[in-house]
Amino acid sequence: MTLRFHNTLTRTVEDFEPAEPGHVRMYTCGPTVYDRAHIGNFRAFAWEDLLRRYLKWRGYRVTQVMNLTDVDDRTIQAAIDRGISLDEVTAPVTESFFEDWETLGLESVERNPRATEHVPQMIELVRRLEGAGFTYEKDGSVYFAIDRFPGYGGLANIDPEALRIGGRVEGDENYSKENPRDFVLWKGGARDREGEVAVWDSPWGPGRPGWHLECSAMAMEYLGETLDIHTGGVDNIFPHHVNEIAQSEGATGKPFARWWMHAEHLLSEGEKMSKSLGNFYTVESLLERGFRPSAIRYLLLSAHYRTQLNFTLDGLKDADRAVARLYEFRRRVAETPSAEHPGSDAPDLEGLANRWREAFTAALDDDLNASDGLGATFTMVREANLALDEAAAVSTAGLEALRVALDDFDAVFGVLALREREEASGSAGIEEWVEERIAARAAARADRDFARADAIRDELLDRGVALEDGPSGTRWKLVSQAD
Repeated sequence: MTLRFHNTLTRTVEDFEPAEPGHVRMYTCGPTVYDRAHIGNFRAFAWEDLLRRYLKWRGYRVTQVMNLTDVDDRTIQAAIDRGISLDEVTAPVTESFFEDWETLGLESVERNPRATEHVPQMIELVRRLEGAGFTYEKDGSVYFAIDRFPGYGGLANIDPEALRIGGRVEGDENYSKENPRDFVLWKGGARDREGEVAVWDSPWGPGRPGWHLECSAMAMEYLGETLDIHTGGVDNIFPHHVNEIAQSEGATGKPFARWWMHAEHLLSEGEKMSKSLGNFYTVESLLERGFRPSAIRYLLLSAHYRTQLNFTLDGLKDADRAVARLYEFRRRVAETPSAEHPGSDAPDLEGLANRWREAFTAALDDDLNASDGLGATFTMVREANLALDEAAAVSTAGLEALRVALDDFDAVFGVLALREREEASGSAGIEEWVEERIAARAAARADRDFARADAIRDELLDRGVALEDGPSGTRWKLVSQAD
């Protein structure tokens, strides 16, 4: 099977191979750390984590760089409004971002460069563009003249001439551009109180880098002048990624990224989730409502990344139940007794696991089709549960094949490891109390005091502990408080 990804640049799904065999160099547009990220932001980060994990599962070595934008108009304005330093704004937001990142089980990437630590590289990139004739200077600022770059706007399928009517407002409206379509590479001169917050010396005088410039400089610093994959949300396509292409390729004369991949918006009750609309949730706010991180992660990954995903609290409850079903199936596989020679009528669990692997790989190879990959996984779970219900005996090899399939599934989706962590964390310190209450309930039932037994069951459920009575006794598990 061939791995294929949609390329925003060509607007087609293409066979994927990295420039260096076996090694993928990937750049991810990271957060602007002026305020806590919401789960709409994390939809893109979770999908990029899925992409990273799947590439590794398919045998590639991945070098991923995700920047932190810790200087731009919003971070500076936050510092000015609050009368504090830029670092005092960005440091706690960065810390909370990585707390949420860890909570959702996202893998650490190889590098997280900060814009403020790479200003010399940004200045050098502007000098290269200056030498290539793509810039002009005015009032201490340096601008990129898009008329001088053939093919500007191709990533977004935009006709540059259409941009002549009116100017773009992206924090550059106070700058004296010769053409309203041009963008600022280096922001210099007197700009209100910006100099009090963030300013660096440069060949053009004191100032600071423009937002678009930051990503190009950091990407090329760690991944070279041509990347394999550049990712982000669809809202990054224009103007950010369009401008990244112009300034990067203008400086190097080489393609900046071979594949551009973009995730669609997360909606909230049918509208784009955004801070400006006030219809957003943070990871922290959902945890406070009693939802599990594994359910949040599952929901964010449940639809194809190029389709809009509508977030609802009911949908999050459904996601929690889906993870619980997978988790309970894995526990059933682990606890089912097996035999080395179960007989000819034993179910072919190895064949079932092999069919899952073929369907799962085909789905993810097809432009990372997560929804079909999940569908294949639940088909395996359903068929395996039926087989285990009906079988007199099952083989050791068959159960091992199912276990390996689940491990492979979670190497990519990462929800079972999260649920395991939640169970371990939630059960720490309460095992003895739960077992004591179960014993008390058993004694009440033996005395036919069913009201007392039901009260104990309700008491446990109030603490997030659900009981399951079976032939071998009573088992317990933690459940979401949001159920």
